[in-house]
Amino acid sequence: MTQSLRGRLLVGVISLVVIGLLILDVATYASLQRFLIGRVDDQLLGSHNTAISALGGPSQGPGPQTSNGLPEDTIVERVSPNGTLVLARRLQFAQSTSKALPVLPTTLPAANERNPAISTLAGTGGVAQYRAAVWQEDLFQGDTVVLAIPLTDVASTLSQVVQVELLISIGVVAAMAILALLIIRISLRPLEKMGAVAQDIAAGDMSRRVEPADSRSEIGRLGLALNGMLSQIESAFAERTASNRRLRRFVADASHELRTPLTSIRGYSEMLRRGAAESPEDAELARRRIEEESIRMTGLVDDMLVLARLDQGRPLEQEPVDLQAIATDAVADARVVAPQREIKLSSSGTVVVNGDDTRLRQVLANLVRNAIVHTPPQTPIDVSLSTEDSVARLSVADHGPGLNAEEIDRIFEPFYRADPSRSRDSGGAGLGLSIVSAVVTAHGGHVKVRETEGGGATFEVELPLAGT
Repeated sequence: MTQSLRGRLLVGVISLVVIGLLILDVATYASLQRFLIGRVDDQLLGSHNTAISALGGPSQGPGPQTSNGLPEDTIVERVSPNGTLVLARRLQFAQSTSKALPVLPTTLPAANERNPAISTLAGTGGVAQYRAAVWQEDLFQGDTVVLAIPLTDVASTLSQVVQVELLISIGVVAAMAILALLIIRISLRPLEKMGAVAQDIAAGDMSRRVEPADSRSEIGRLGLALNGMLSQIESAFAERTASNRRLRRFVADASHELRTPLTSIRGYSEMLRRGAAESPEDAELARRRIEEESIRMTGLVDDMLVLARLDQGRPLEQEPVDLQAIATDAVADARVVAPQREIKLSSSGTVVVNGDDTRLRQVLANLVRNAIVHTPPQTPIDVSLSTEDSVARLSVADHGPGLNAEEIDRIFEPFYRADPSRSRDSGGAGLGLSIVSAVVTAHGGHVKVRETEGGGATFEVELPLAGT
């Protein structure tokens, strides 16, 4: 079963706390046990004379003795070399009925009175363990003396310590669990907000952004990264939407543009079939119009094919092209088409770029033709060519009515006409400037339009020079 992040964090924190408390409790228990046992050992080492006196040594005769600071049920025994108990005394403040005794091992260690052997022995009669010092005493003809202190108080103290540690540990774990849950819940609240925003985005609201989004924390930096990604996704969706819209508009416009010549061709073909052949004048008109509409439709299809190939990123020819020669030919052609106009060329000299000669000639021809078609007959046209910072600049300026802001924004869209009232015969299908933009972009340059000083429109093309 998959566990939530909150649950995993809580389990991890509680596990660390439990492990830490367990280590602390064990260390505390072991330290206290060593301390208490060490204190008992000190008592054993310091009670040599008391034990000797209790067994009838020189300083005091046999009989009940005082404890001399030793706990109740402290036992002192004299054992012969063959293991027989010679004498046992119980050190106490008053007469005791206790039957508690240490269980001596079969073989007692051969230790002397200066370095007695200290060990823990099992007990009987209600005492679980004794701490005993064993040594051979010269005063008793080599008999072994056993001084045993019951560890009842030590065991009771350690038991109470375990109970206290257990209660404290349970309280600490419970308090830490509550505190950790609150901290984790507060810390994960930004992630919950991000999840809610993600649901809104998944529902289609691409404008939403996650919070917090700053560099002061890990979650804030995650928010910054997510917002950056969301901005890119939103831009991609917007671009795809715009691209689909342009495609639908392109298909609709292309269908509209092709329908007119096809309708004309079909009509004139029907005229010939129904009897226009009997009238030479009507037959000539029908054949001429069919030919004209076929030529027009062929040009429209060729233009759309050029746009489609450029949009697919098909490579163009890359060879040195002299823009001055292209500009000279374009101006000469325009003067023949519009002899009443003043068409000037301003060039600083030979300007060479790498590109497709045919397409670049089409760019300049379309710009000049656009200026001729969309301006009054006597309006002058200025064509200029220059270089600056490894860039070739080609501009075509007219002094006609110019363009408004909306027209400038859409002027390079396929099938867009700044003057909808102009006929298709004189104004074209609206693909000329689209081809200009696509060709220039395919050559690594860009084209823009601005207002001409004194009125009119100026189209500027920038291309990288050859060798840059």
